[in-house]
Amino acid sequence: MLKTPLVEKEFERSGDFISGAKKVDGIIFNIQRYSTEDGPGIRTTVFMKGCPLRCSWCQNPEGLSKEPDLVWYQTRCIAALECLKVCQEEALRLTEEGMSIDREKCTRCGECVKACPAGALELIGKRYNTEELLDEVLRDRAFYEKSNGGVTFGGGEPMLQVDFLEDVLPKLKKTNIHVAIDTCGAVPWKYFERIIDYVDLFLFDLKLLDEQKFRKYTGGNIGLVTDNARQISSRKIPMWVRTPIIPGYTDDEENISSISEFIVRNLPTAQRYDLLSFNNMGKSKYERLGMNWELKDVPLIEKGNMEEFKKIAEGTGLSNVRWSGPTRIGGE
Repeated sequence: MLKTPLVEKEFERSGDFISGAKKVDGIIFNIQRYSTEDGPGIRTTVFMKGCPLRCSWCQNPEGLSKEPDLVWYQTRCIAALECLKVCQEEALRLTEEGMSIDREKCTRCGECVKACPAGALELIGKRYNTEELLDEVLRDRAFYEKSNGGVTFGGGEPMLQVDFLEDVLPKLKKTNIHVAIDTCGAVPWKYFERIIDYVDLFLFDLKLLDEQKFRKYTGGNIGLVTDNARQISSRKIPMWVRTPIIPGYTDDEENISSISEFIVRNLPTAQRYDLLSFNNMGKSKYERLGMNWELKDVPLIEKGNMEEFKKIAEGTGLSNVRWSGPTRIGGE
């Protein structure tokens, strides 16, 4: 289980890897165009590396580390062995089971990626400066304007790269592009203070409100998260609150009710509450990263259950509750 207790001092250290110098590059592991789930309209979502939490159900394990990750694609490999020849650290071995990557030795230099003729090795995580990223996302400006869309920064946790955001967001806002931040909320409030004036919408995760369960399953401090949620709403910034519905972790009436009631009582700017059904398609990501995932054999949630969770949330007085994601029909 991905459980790493993280206290606030450790949050600070997690953020410091790109929090200190004003001019820094951002480390990004994916830029997803034409997204319709990460805010209003058609959007480009920028996925940033590094996360302070270790949620047992994480769907983007490639976003956990602040550094680029080396991965191997078995279906592409032609066993040319050029990668082994150029690796100065001797971190690679090709065995009958596949490519073995010694991640303690690997320096992520990328020489093996360059040497591979079939593209079977890849570094997940690319550095962008502000101008490079703006050039990428503004290519889709016509789509944003026609659909009232914009750019969403997610991850990982984008707030860990607050210096980069502090440089990018003002320039993006000068072009009148709608900006959303998808956050787990588990960083010190001073990080939010630095960029909040340039954000039009926060997609805010509330996974669990039970303090012990939150600590056990995510390694985080729920008090920090809920305090930040209140602070954002008090600043009159619109929010979409999101809860991942994970079998055995978050999928119970008490959890949905408590989160819904928290929204009603504390978050007046919450425009909607999204229930996100468990997606079990992340298995291959964990395998490529050499990580075990306890949920790899867990089936999808039944559609009827998601409908019931929606009704539970609506029963607390919330008027705009939605659910999305893959499901299965009962009995399958």
